[in-house]
Amino acid sequence: MQDHLKLILQTLPGKPGVYQYFDKNGKILYVGKAKNLKKRVSSYFTKTHDSGKTRVLVGKIADIQTIIVDTEFDALLLENNLIKKYQPRYNVMLRDDKTYPWICIKNEPFPRVFKTRTMIKDGSEYFGPYASVGILHALLELIREIYPLRTCKYDLHEKNIESGKYKVCLEYHLGNCLGPCEGLQEKEDYDQNIQSIRQIIKGNYNDALRYMADMMQEYAKNLDFEMAQMVKIKMDKIKNYQVKSTVVSPTIGNVDVFSIVSDETAGFVNFLRVNNGAIIQSHTLEMKKKLDESDDELLEEGIIEIFDRFGSPSHELILPIDLKLEIPNKKITIPQIGDKKRLIDLSERNAKYYRLEQLKQIKIVDPDRHTTRIMAQMKKDLRMPVEPRHIEGFDNSNIQGTNPVSACVVFKDGKPSKKDYRIFNVKTVEGPDDFATMEEVIYRRYKRVLEEEGELPQLILIDGGKGQLGAALKSIDKLGLRGKITVIGIAKKLEEIFFPGDSIPLYLDKTSETLKVLQHVRNESHRFGISKHRNRRSNNSFNSELEGIPGIGDKTIQDLLSKFKSVKRIKSATKEELAEVVGLSRAQKIIQYFASV
Repeated sequence: MQDHLKLILQTLPGKPGVYQYFDKNGKILYVGKAKNLKKRVSSYFTKTHDSGKTRVLVGKIADIQTIIVDTEFDALLLENNLIKKYQPRYNVMLRDDKTYPWICIKNEPFPRVFKTRTMIKDGSEYFGPYASVGILHALLELIREIYPLRTCKYDLHEKNIESGKYKVCLEYHLGNCLGPCEGLQEKEDYDQNIQSIRQIIKGNYNDALRYMADMMQEYAKNLDFEMAQMVKIKMDKIKNYQVKSTVVSPTIGNVDVFSIVSDETAGFVNFLRVNNGAIIQSHTLEMKKKLDESDDELLEEGIIEIFDRFGSPSHELILPIDLKLEIPNKKITIPQIGDKKRLIDLSERNAKYYRLEQLKQIKIVDPDRHTTRIMAQMKKDLRMPVEPRHIEGFDNSNIQGTNPVSACVVFKDGKPSKKDYRIFNVKTVEGPDDFATMEEVIYRRYKRVLEEEGELPQLILIDGGKGQLGAALKSIDKLGLRGKITVIGIAKKLEEIFFPGDSIPLYLDKTSETLKVLQHVRNESHRFGISKHRNRRSNNSFNSELEGIPGIGDKTIQDLLSKFKSVKRIKSATKEELAEVVGLSRAQKIIQYFASV
């Protein structure tokens, strides 16, 4: 297998989506869907294939591209669209365009709601398509159980109703329709039901749930618990049901969608081409920064480059930000809500995953470049004068005020340097005083570093909020280190980052690499402190039990624990075994002591 493909396989995301295989000439060979892209694509290269056709396909693969989506259904729909568009050689040919059904709300007075496989451009609304016909039928059944709707094809214009042209049918007598054909149901009432149905189809179920909750209470009030339970089951189905697809929306038409994510060194512009509401193409462009270009500048360059490569037959661009760029014969839309906003979100998600894949590949093939990039990002995020190549983190540990210790962990180039970890047994603080403990430990740590002319860190991370940070700064000021080292605090609850003299904390994005490094330092200092604290409590509990033996001192206790490892074994040892360590006289004292307690 080519090294290029090995690298791609190592960094694929474990997300649902579509994968595309290309040959050495860039021609698409195969399109497939996956619930987990990493597992599915990797299986092609790790399994022994019985099919000769599959072995030939794998031998021709020179490149792999992926498109991330929200659900497996979305992947199925997107796969269908791409196969129809490109007709790859190794794909089974699909059926015609009627593969998947839609729900139609017909453009007519007293609209009908029904399943269809044919879209007619007459102003009707179409929702879907649905990869599962069973789900579509369940949804329509649910709608009809809640709302009485007509199923007839009568032309229910006002003049026809007033003239008495139509008569109610069996559906009316069964209670499934309220008889709008004879004017027995007002248009406003019917339209209100249609509006609620529209929301249910879109996934907004509040009105339906309120209606059904009232219905359930009414049944329960009348002691009809069987019907109440049936309604409850339907409510649970609604709550657990998700129908909205981000892949296809017939209301959108033909558009080009762009998004951008960036870091200190590069911008990643993702492009989605939508044709008749369906995604038919996706591409992510990486653009190296040269002069600290803004996202606006990078996105403009990316759009021009992608148009140059792929052309642009569409008349509308969907963008995440308002650009000053004017493109002839192109309408620019910056959506805030709705289907177009969901397409922007999908495009941005693909850009992020592409960036993550590239970063993982860099980490594998060029770890120094990976580290340099993260250090540069941390310098910027934390407003530091230098990169934090050497970080030290502190955390205090005590339980009910006993055996307090403080841990100092050291990170170099973003990675733990465990040989440099230190533990401090608190000397001057009585009781559980976290602030005083932090002040003592910081002073002791850096007073010694200065005396020994050791290496000072560029960044000190305090586990805690303003109080702990303030205590640490007292010692930093005593030692004259203010301005020479960046000192910050990180609070656990909301991951707030506190800076000296700034009352407003910094909140980093949850996916920020800077935050991940800080969390690693904080978590490691907590883990190290807790483990040492437990050891100290354990040792103290051993000592306290043995210290009660007359004539047994600290040196003897250490000799006993070194030999027998635990108090339990000391208790069960014979006089001869004890005498080998402490002599016959003290062995007799130990035997007598444990016999009397």
